Amino acid sequence: MTAPSIILTRLDVQRLERLIDSLDDSLPGVIALQTELDRADTLVGHDEVPADVVTMNSRVHCREESSGKDYHLTLVYPQDANADEGRISILAPVGSALLGLRVGQHIDWPAPGGKTLKLTLLEVESQPKNGGDCKF
Repeated sequence: MTAPSIILTRLDVQRLERLIDSLDDSLPGVIALQTELDRADTLVGHDEVPADVVTMNSRVHCREESSGKDYHLTLVYPQDANADEGRISILAPVGSALLGLRVGQHIDWPAPGGKTLKLTLLEVESQPKNGGDCKF
């Protein structure tokens, strides 16, 4: 499957590049995140990002297509991740895949056991206008 086109904010890219620079390239998720940042089609100011695009600290509603299961997730920096609360790290495979998606787009989510699940972004429930808190 071809990866969908993505829109990123300049502020998110700047913060995420600082995060990548602070981490070891061998850590899981670092290379995948850099790949996502590199393939962004459009960079916009945090005050120009469409309301239906996933940015850092956005809360989203998505559905796994084969089971119909809905997920409510918040895309966060690694230190704020908590799977029990649906706070997904940008370094997790689903985290970096969600960044920059628009409502209606699909991603493939690598699941345990080698399965690939298809997630559809149904709604961006909340999106902080300034990119939210960042400790970098």
